[in-house]
Amino acid sequence: MNETILRFGYPATLVADYNHWVVLLRPAQPTLGSLILAAKGDYQALSDLPAAAFEEMHGVIGAIERALAKAVGYERINYLMLMMVDPHVHYHVIPRYEGERSHGPITLGDAGWPKLPALGAAMSLDPQQVILLTGWLKEIWAA
Repeated sequence: MNETILRFGYPATLVADYNHWVVLLRPAQPTLGSLILAAKGDYQALSDLPAAAFEEMHGVIGAIERALAKAVGYERINYLMLMMVDPHVHYHVIPRYEGERSHGPITLGDAGWPKLPALGAAMSLDPQQVILLTGWLKEIWAA
């Protein structure tokens, strides 16, 4: 795994693992269910990815959208490719919604709705919250 994947808490945050991609719980949650879609390998430009990674990405995105629809009933979804601090190819996947969404003791609103996501308002998860949300999303993924 590359440094970017490790920086986002792998393996504790791992939701799903594919040949070319991992889906991770985003440890700082601007909205409930926020994820990281990260390419495996040392790719630092989107154009460096092999064709097979792009082909697989179609199915991974479908799985992400189905799982997040069940988990939080998002109204929109944002895929942000920022790569300013973490150089390896990855997307911040932010489900967007009006109001609040909850799982167990965690409740999050979308502070940026209906405009840009408010990444600075993200809730930083503690280790127990990471376990809770990662387990929840894994269960939904498997269903």
